[in-house]
Parts: sequence; C-alpha cells; structure tokens
Amino acid sequence: MKTALKLSWLSCVLAGAVMSGLSGCAPLMLGGAVMTGVVATDRRTAGTQLEDEAIELKVARAVRQDLGDRVHLNVTSYNRQVLLSGEATATADRERAEKLAQSQENVKGVVNDLAVMAASSITQRSNDAYITSKIKASFLDAKDLQFNSIKVVTERGIVYLMGRVTQREAKRATDIARGVGGVAKVVRVFDEISEDELKRLSQPPMGK
Repeated sequence: MKTALKLSWLSCVLAGAVMSGLSGCAPLMLGGAVMTGVVATDRRTAGTQLEDEAIELKVARAVRQDLGDRVHLNVTSYNRQVLLSGEATATADRERAEKLAQSQENVKGVVNDLAVMAASSITQRSNDAYITSKIKASFLDAKDLQFNSIKVVTERGIVYLMGRVTQREAKRATDIARGVGGVAKVVRVFDEISEDELKRLSQPPMGK
C-alpha cells in the first residue's frame, strides 16, 4: 500500500514539474504545492497554515509588481518565516525583494538566499523539481520521520528544509537529503521543538 502511494505521489509531482517547466513564462513561483491523494500532517495550526499561504501570495505579488522579471523568486513561508530563493539580476534587486517581504503583514522573519546571477534555466528548474520529488519520496520511506511535516525547496541543486522538527528529526532529514543524487548543499531553516512538544503535537485531538 505504501509503495503504491509513493508511486502515485511521485507521478503527480513529476507531472507537475513537467507542466511547470513547459509554462516557463512566470518568473515567480510559490512554495506551497498541492499534493492530491496525500493526507498532510502539519504541525502548524490551521490559522498559521492559512497565514503562510497568504504571505506567499502577498510577497510574490509585491515583488512581481516592483521588480518584474528582474527576479526569479521562489517564496516559501512556514510558521510565518519566509524563505526567498532563486536569482536576482543585481544586489539592489536582491535587497529590495527582502525589504518587500519583510514589509508584508504577519511576516515573522525573512531568510534571503537569492543569488545574484542570471535566472536558472527551465532544464535546471525541472531537475530541481525532480530532486525535491526524490527527497520527499525518501522521507516517505523513512520510518522515523513524519511524512510531509517538512517542506522541501530546491534551487540550482541547493536544498532548503523547513518545518517544526526536533533536533533528531533535523539531523535525520538532513542526512537523507544529502544522500540524494544531484544535491549540492542542504540549508536548514527549521523551527526546533523538543521531543515532549513533538509528542503533544502528535496526539489526536480530543474526541477523535
């Protein structure tokens, strides 16, 4: 059953990557992906999840309106912490994108990892999507990680990991990601929690 779920999920991800690569015209991409058929286990409250989705949209819109195609930006928000990844044509554009992100409502902090260089190619972005799918599949196979509790973003072979995780989970997820072919570097953007907090978050709601 788990193998079938994994194959089905990988097919959805790779199909999405192909469609994304074929479109190729939008310089801004959002980090929040929808995965059909997979029940997500999220350690954020429902309200925070909605805030993160709104933050991604607002930051992307603000940067698009201000900088246009001078920035290829991937916006990922987790627990109101915003990760900016991708490429900017100039240092000033990189700094401007960060200020625009910081100015949005409910943003707690910004990690700006935009590289000052030409935008990545469609081939590179498709390869990044494939790396992300392989890491997600490896997380699904792991017995000691809660699938889909960690967001994975890949840019030019650099893998970013986000989520509310314990120190043990952070190390395990990092080790798994580093072992995937094509990964140049792993950057951790985690909110660390204790094992006791994890137990509390893993308990089903009262009455279930």
